[in-house]
Amino acid sequence: DGTRLGRQELYAELIDDVPGALWTHGQLDALRVKAAPPLARIVIAIDPAVTAAAASDRTGIVAAGLAADGQAYVLADLSGRYAPSDWAARVAGLYESLEADLVIGEVNQGGDLVENVLRAIAPQLPFHAVRASRGKMLRAEPVAAFYERGLVHHVGSLPALEDEMCRFAPSLLAGESPDRVDALVWALSELLLKNNAPRVRRVT
Repeated sequence: DGTRLGRQELYAELIDDVPGALWTHGQLDALRVKAAPPLARIVIAIDPAVTAAAASDRTGIVAAGLAADGQAYVLADLSGRYAPSDWAARVAGLYESLEADLVIGEVNQGGDLVENVLRAIAPQLPFHAVRASRGKMLRAEPVAAFYERGLVHHVGSLPALEDEMCRFAPSLLAGESPDRVDALVWALSELLLKNNAPRVRRVT
């Protein structure tokens, strides 16, 4: 259950890969694990939407961790359409439940509002603002390369995130906002493209 084959056979979903996408369902299934090992560092990344209407973009919220051997594990995807106070509460709750180290927020649209909303919910929460200066595809390609090297694993099933990843192709970027992928890319970039001191803990 949770794999591409399981979703097709158990739930009669039709799941196709998109030509040119950076990821495929088969690749993600091959890297899937049931549980994460003890993790040296855990981060939560948020790509906030500026509105919460039915037609608004989603707020991307993805948590990931890094093990001592350099393998990364995607732990959770809580992305959705939320009012600012709602996404802040979800981020704060996920931070506490995972005993995370840092929250990363893209501030291209919300600016200081992103940190201010989080501080209103969790004043002591460690926050690092990031600003996108390159296109989505350019930011995602180094992260996709880590998957190709077998360095990133998904813990359990993350179907909405994985479907968006497997639609992430240059031909489709103009048609939708890949908010889950944006958050994923920020989280894994923080873990795999930077040299961070470890603090070991176990996630159950």
